[in-house]
Amino acid sequence: MKRAESEFLQGDYAKALRSYGLILRDYPTLDEAKIGVYLSDLGIESQEEAQALFDYYQMIKNEKENAVDIIDGLIENLDSSKHKLQELLVEPLEEQIEYGDGIRYSDFLELVKSRGSFKKTFEDIMFSTKVVITNKEEFIDFVTQLANEGFDEMALGYLDASSSLFGNDQDILALYHVVRGQK
Repeated sequence: MKRAESEFLQGDYAKALRSYGLILRDYPTLDEAKIGVYLSDLGIESQEEAQALFDYYQMIKNEKENAVDIIDGLIENLDSSKHKLQELLVEPLEEQIEYGDGIRYSDFLELVKSRGSFKKTFEDIMFSTKVVITNKEEFIDFVTQLANEGFDEMALGYLDASSSLFGNDQDILALYHVVRGQK
């Protein structure tokens, strides 16, 4: 188990997957090995997501009896969100290439509408998908929504990171008051 975890932490997800698989062959009900298989498989596709979930699992596994169920649910939500995003992005190939691993803000809003919650939708995609904002109005709406849903620090981070793009634009500077007013 230690070798499998070490391989995972070193980012060698294919080796970790094999090691966890061998453990499962001998101990088919070992939850930690099952999680290792899931996360190693995810790591082959998305290192950031896998590492984040692995770290989260390490934090909660001794504190919560249902840690395995929590991680299973998170992985299932990630898969479901990616599938829904792919359905929304049925566009010409050249447009998909332009956005890479991202989703246009307008498509994100459609997903929010279909799911009924900005916060839940954003939480489901925040580790796996970038939201591509193409104009000032979208940026203002996005940062305002983040602040309204309790993502104050993240909203401030977006404002700070993009302040050089907008200069002294009064609409953008007013967002600082909106975000700080949410605290």
